[in-house]
Amino acid sequence: METSKLAKSSLEQGEGILRLAPTWVPRSFCVPGRRIKLHPDDYYVLGGARGGIDERWFSSTTPAKNGPLTGENEGLSPVVYEEGGRTQQFLLKDAVDELKGELIGSRLWDEYQSWPIYSKFFDNMGPLPHHVHHNDEKAALIGQKGKPEAYYFPPQLNNHGGDYPYTFIGLAPGTTKDQIRECLVNFTKGDNKITNYSQAYRLEPGTGWDVPPGLLHAPGSLCTYEPQKASDVFAMYQSLVNEAIIPEELLWNGTPKNKIGDFDELIDVLDWELNLDPNTMQNRFMAPIPVQHEEEMRNAGYVEKWICYKSDAFSAKELTVLPGATVTIRDAAAYGMIMMQGHGTMGVWDIETPALIRYGQLTHDEYFVSERAAQAGVKIVNRSKTDPIVMLKHFGPGNPDLVLS
Repeated sequence: METSKLAKSSLEQGEGILRLAPTWVPRSFCVPGRRIKLHPDDYYVLGGARGGIDERWFSSTTPAKNGPLTGENEGLSPVVYEEGGRTQQFLLKDAVDELKGELIGSRLWDEYQSWPIYSKFFDNMGPLPHHVHHNDEKAALIGQKGKPEAYYFPPQLNNHGGDYPYTFIGLAPGTTKDQIRECLVNFTKGDNKITNYSQAYRLEPGTGWDVPPGLLHAPGSLCTYEPQKASDVFAMYQSLVNEAIIPEELLWNGTPKNKIGDFDELIDVLDWELNLDPNTMQNRFMAPIPVQHEEEMRNAGYVEKWICYKSDAFSAKELTVLPGATVTIRDAAAYGMIMMQGHGTMGVWDIETPALIRYGQLTHDEYFVSERAAQAGVKIVNRSKTDPIVMLKHFGPGNPDLVLS
C-alpha cells in the first residue's frame, strides 16, 4: 500500500491515534546506563564502532546526526499499521507530510510545515561533556535548526542514579570569555578543565530543568526524558569526561567548514548572559505543576502535571490515571506519548508498559495523538486494581493549554 493510503488508513483505524514503533539511537561517545528497558544483549547490537544504545527517540521526524556510519532512517519514528494479519511500517515524517493539519493541526502545519519537536530517553551511565546547542542563527549556518531542550527525570526509570547524578549548568558569575577561550584552545591537550568555571546541581527524580540554546550544560547520569526542538545540533566543549577523551571533531561539530579553527566562533555560540545568570536555579529548574486543582483531579480518577513548561518551543505533561479509573482527557494540541507504568486501553488501542524490549520488537507503549482526537478527548481505562497508569506527553510549540498562574 502506498504511503498516502497507509497514513490515512492508519489514522482511521486508530480513530485519530497512531501507533509508533520504538526508535533506538546509539552514541559512540556514551556508555549506556541500561535503564531504558532494552534487552541486555542488544545495547551494542549495532556494533562496537557505533557505540552503545543509550537513547530512545519518541514521535521523531528528525534524523539522528551520528556521523558517516549513521543508519538509514536512524532517529525517525515508524508508524505501525496492522491489517489482516499483516504488519507494515512507514515513517511518522511521511505521515505528517501526507496528513498535514489533519494530524498535527493546521496551526502547527501552517507555521512549520512539519512536526517541529521530538522527545527521547537519554540514558548514560556517566555524565556527558559540557556542551552547547546552537540557536537558530548559528544552526542555520550548517543547514540545521536551533535546539532548545528540557529534562525530566522519571522515577520509574531511575532505580539508580548512575555514576554522577549531577549536572553542570552554565558558568560561574565572573567567568570571562578569555578563560573559556583558553579552555577551548587547550581541548587537544588532555583535560581542558572547563567545568572549573561551572556549577553542578544535584538531580532529583520527579523534577526537571530547562536548557535554552547557547547554554553550556553537562547532563548528569540520571535517565532523562528530554523534549526538544526538531534538531540534533551540538558541540562538545569539554575534552575529558570520566577519563574518556572526547574527539576534537565534536568540538567543531556544528561549526561551518570555513570557521573550523576559529575559537572566537565557538565563544560566539554561547549566550553569555544566560551562562552567567546568578539565578540559574530559580530560572531553569522545573518542579511539576498540577494542571488544575489536584483534589478535583483525583476525585475524577487522574492527576496531570506540567513537567516541562519554560520553553516556547515545546511542553510536556505527566498523566497518571488511578487504578480502576476510566477518564476522558482533553488537550488543545496534538502530542506524542510514552507509557511509564501500568496497562489498560487508550481509545481503540491497548496500552502497556513492557519490562524488557528486544531491538526491533514492536510494543504498545508509544502513540501519537492527532489534534482532532486530543481536542475531542481520549478515553483511557486503567485495567489494574492496584497499579496506576503513568504516561508522559510531549507537545509542539505554542500549546494553547500552557497557561500558568
